[in-house]
Amino acid sequence: MIGRAMTDVENMQGTFTPPELGTEMAVLSGSVPVATMQNYQVEMNSYTKGRGNLVCTLQGYGPCHNTEEVVEAFDYEPDDDVANPSSSVFCAHGAGFIVPWNQVPEYMHMESTLHLEEKKEDIPSRGKIGVVDLSIDEEQIEAILNRTYHANEKASKHYYKKQTKAPVYHYKTQAAPRFKDRYLIVDGYNIVHAWDDLACLIEDNLEGARMKLLDILCNYQGFLKCEIIVVFDAYKVKGNIGEMFDYHNIHVVYTKEAETADSYIEKLTHRISKDYYVTVATSDGLVQLITRGQNCMIMSARELREDVERVNEEIRNYLRLDDE
Repeated sequence: MIGRAMTDVENMQGTFTPPELGTEMAVLSGSVPVATMQNYQVEMNSYTKGRGNLVCTLQGYGPCHNTEEVVEAFDYEPDDDVANPSSSVFCAHGAGFIVPWNQVPEYMHMESTLHLEEKKEDIPSRGKIGVVDLSIDEEQIEAILNRTYHANEKASKHYYKKQTKAPVYHYKTQAAPRFKDRYLIVDGYNIVHAWDDLACLIEDNLEGARMKLLDILCNYQGFLKCEIIVVFDAYKVKGNIGEMFDYHNIHVVYTKEAETADSYIEKLTHRISKDYYVTVATSDGLVQLITRGQNCMIMSARELREDVERVNEEIRNYLRLDDE
């Protein structure tokens, strides 16, 4: 159905990048004006028989595809806009007087410092936006994620052991990745408290609840093949300078003293959301509001649980078919 989707996007005055093709499914990413794609979810469900999935996020404001129609419908008259007058006030003989906007050049007593018209040869060339095709091997990708202290070391037995030198444990990304990779940032303690099977372990065995969550996400990552970063709040631990390590196939971060998981997630999404597709898993309303402003997708604790269960069911079905 990818050809139909591409045609629909073009008809809706949208743009898209080359689709990512899989064995049974394909992913088409692009942007479409909101005004032209109303109720497209219903149409897509119809021609894909419910197998299609539409995910939307706000890209921001841009030029209208039908500027003339919008201007004509708005019917704006600058001379009638009392709240934002288009006229200017000039002074002469100690008194001010109003000059209409189209007569201002006649009353100006010095040359304007505003260059309203640029010559074409003076306009700097602007590169076209397109897909950047760069070759990145596994070592370079690993370097993107592991330019931190203790990034490639195994988890220590004690997470908050004293260190003589403060580590730099933020991810540093490259300016132009080959394709936009997908990141899932998990608000660790928020998920632990939201899931009943983990919440019941908190009072007796907090570390056990953490490790169970990490094991669940390791299995989840192995199926989805996206980068998962789990952030735990350690801001109340005195003397803690923060720690980051790899746990099997996911990345774990403990914030430093006086730094909450919310603030760390905010800084991390601000840093990587321009170059990667980022989803934040949390039910914290403030974190959702902040990360949505970084053009990140939001997944609540309930939605993450449902998706984890869906993945587990698909894994069981795959193993069942393999045995048969």
